[in-house]
Amino acid sequence: MTEKTFDVVPEHFKVPYTWLDGACVDSATAVVPIMTYTLHYGLGVFEGIRAYDGAKGPSVFRLREHMERLHRSAHLLRVEIPFTVDQLMKGATDVLADNGMKGGYLRPIAFVDDGKRGLAALNNRVRVAIATWPWGAYLGDEGIKRGIRAQVSSTTRMGARSFMPKGKINGQYVNSILAKRSAQVSGYDEAIMLDDDGFVAEATGENLFIIRRGVVMTPPLSQPILEGITRETVMTLARERGLAVEEQRFTKESLLGADEVFLTGTAAEVTPVREIDGYVIGAGSRGPITEALQTAYFDVVNGRTDTHAEWLTHYKV
Repeated sequence: MTEKTFDVVPEHFKVPYTWLDGACVDSATAVVPIMTYTLHYGLGVFEGIRAYDGAKGPSVFRLREHMERLHRSAHLLRVEIPFTVDQLMKGATDVLADNGMKGGYLRPIAFVDDGKRGLAALNNRVRVAIATWPWGAYLGDEGIKRGIRAQVSSTTRMGARSFMPKGKINGQYVNSILAKRSAQVSGYDEAIMLDDDGFVAEATGENLFIIRRGVVMTPPLSQPILEGITRETVMTLARERGLAVEEQRFTKESLLGADEVFLTGTAAEVTPVREIDGYVIGAGSRGPITEALQTAYFDVVNGRTDTHAEWLTHYKV
């Protein structure tokens, strides 16, 4: 039997400081008790945010919107975050600056601490951490340029009757993990999930777009999808470029017959999909509209344009 190897040093320990409960502390001390409530039950919320070393200096992309969504997600769980949006924004820029990072990935997480045991614990302390680390293209540099291969998952995207798909809630991501693992062991880069009615919902950690006859289409918010910040960004950029953008339901058949398909998310940014279930999408490479939207997106997040400068929160290192 082949011995399995593990990473010895946790990734966030490689970065000197982590923001925890209001201050930047040594990352090696940013640990939680084994009986932390969220560890056992998944009741917590998180965000993924990127900072870029842009043309006008380092900045965080749509920081306020992410921290506002963190609060909204917590509200869905009846969890009260003990820090305001402005305090969390300052924590994010402080931890980047203290670590000397001009770019990177931020992971704010609000979690319920040890205290009362059992499902009915309502008054345990709520803690908040913001970890950060260097991170390149989530689905690979080649995936950004050439496109990735995806599988339509047999795991259905969780429904709103039983879960809260609009929240970035820790435990709910087991649904996505099951789909992602199945896709990867089958040799694919990513999984695409359908909803209970058989319509395309989203990928495991990204919103999804298709392009047919020049029209950019994405599932509506009435479906069980995350209200993605990158999704909204790309829709705005597309409309500003004169593209027709429609929010509508579509089937797997429409997905496979699309001229172009791409995914959006803070981690994935704008990633083309070149193949799904062995079906070649379009020309089998990044399509022209996807490439144009990629360019527009990277110009904005890297501060290469004055358009939407309000989306960037600058900080000093």
